Amino acid sequence: MVFQSEYADVPPLETPLHEAVLGRAADFGDTPALIDGTDGMTVTYAQLDTFHRRIAAFLAAAGLRKGDVLALHSPNTVAYPPVLYGATRAGATVTTIHPLATAEEFAKQLKDAGARWIVTVSPLLDVARDAAARAGGIEQIYVCDQAEGHTSVLDMLGSTAPGPEIDFDPAEDVAVLPYSSGTTGTPKGVMLTHRSLATNLEQLRPFVPLGERDRILAVLPFFHIYGLTALMNGPLRYGATVVVLPRFDLAQFLETVQTHRITGLYVAPPIVLALAKHPVVGDYDLSSLEYVVSAAAPLDAGLAAACSTRLGVPSVRQAYGMTELSPGTHVVPLDAQDPPPGTVGKLLPGTEMRIVSLTDPGADLGTGADGEILIRGPQVMKGYLGRPDATAAMIDPEGWLHTGDVGRVDEDGWLYVVDRVKELIKYKGYQVAPADLEALLLTHPSIADAAVIGVHDADGNEVPKAFVVRRPDAGGLTAEDVIAYVAGRVAPYKKVRRAEFIDAVPRAASGKILRRELRDRETPR
Repeated sequence: MVFQSEYADVPPLETPLHEAVLGRAADFGDTPALIDGTDGMTVTYAQLDTFHRRIAAFLAAAGLRKGDVLALHSPNTVAYPPVLYGATRAGATVTTIHPLATAEEFAKQLKDAGARWIVTVSPLLDVARDAAARAGGIEQIYVCDQAEGHTSVLDMLGSTAPGPEIDFDPAEDVAVLPYSSGTTGTPKGVMLTHRSLATNLEQLRPFVPLGERDRILAVLPFFHIYGLTALMNGPLRYGATVVVLPRFDLAQFLETVQTHRITGLYVAPPIVLALAKHPVVGDYDLSSLEYVVSAAAPLDAGLAAACSTRLGVPSVRQAYGMTELSPGTHVVPLDAQDPPPGTVGKLLPGTEMRIVSLTDPGADLGTGADGEILIRGPQVMKGYLGRPDATAAMIDPEGWLHTGDVGRVDEDGWLYVVDRVKELIKYKGYQVAPADLEALLLTHPSIADAAVIGVHDADGNEVPKAFVVRRPDAGGLTAEDVIAYVAGRVAPYKKVRRAEFIDAVPRAASGKILRRELRDRETPR
């Protein structure tokens, strides 16, 4: 059966992203749009509107043209939104780069995306320069702050060039190009159009109403689709104030909630864990908080309840989605009374869902049965950049996106995500593709074969574990050697946290790694 949303339908929003978000900025005027949580610097809505337009004018005058790809490589700062919206107003596609990416990882994304421009910050400038040299084809590297020899975004704000006049096709033009591993494999560029992103904001409105009185703390990264939508696009569309932090530090996080009287938190499970259990939480006045929403990875129902009780807020709401879905498909509404524990929510407006059999993929299942979650709606990505085969494997001819997640729906329409078909590891909400780590491990001269799975640490986080087969001449290769070899070559969130030596990696006749057998070693029945 096809599950339909119980909410009124939302027609696709045929609007460029920057207009969907900042179209009412002038109405909000002097209302603070962005506040730097580290030093209190404030950008009003009127300033944000002006700043992004001047950035667009500068970029257009510098030679950026519609369809160019600009790489935005930065932690969260108050400059991130005006740069992103300025670039899209100038007609660019913005590919968001993890600020902790190595130069090699950064270069791969630049080359795959066909990027011509980079905006970074001075502490990351050396990595950006190295990546640009490796990738080639980069016209300019700009900085959000100040660095000798590089134009600053601050300089762009003085541009007197005319604003670009761009003819947008919101259904086809790609606004943002984040990278995702999908259900498996190496990272791929996810083509999110202006329409898919703008429509998803409209779909979310009845679930998480926002207005000028709301103060949202943005600590999850803007480069990630969850942060981009929930902490940037969504709040700024409705006049809320976004208080920005560059990274998660618990004491700073709590101090910011207290000082700025934060009303809403959008977080991932590791932050919920800290809020529920860390003793320092009791030292701060968090009474301004009205709700907490957790997404990006599964959240234990007991942990959610413990956090809710400690903070004195209604049950911690969950949400569900993925990069390829712009990202939202399900949210527990803020006004829901006593939603069932563990649910990730109800279908957003204009979204359809099927639950299909794991043993007979063409067979639809009804309520109460576990199966793969399929989604169809206007928020579905345009496809993977330059990878038609991967796109076809993800989205079937009828437009159903196969999420790779296993879920079930109860009689009241609540969705529960119970497992994953896909091999992707979610470390603190970040995607880690086992295939990437396996390919890296096989470059070690003492490793004959390797497989990587996700296991859980003492805090309940999913972490990568490597199963390694030594070469006969491996000598004294240790687990610590394996872990250090990977750590020196990948971003910190991708690091292998555990390693175990085995005689052989279990494989099917086709050569596919039988990861379930490795998981069974971790959780013997």
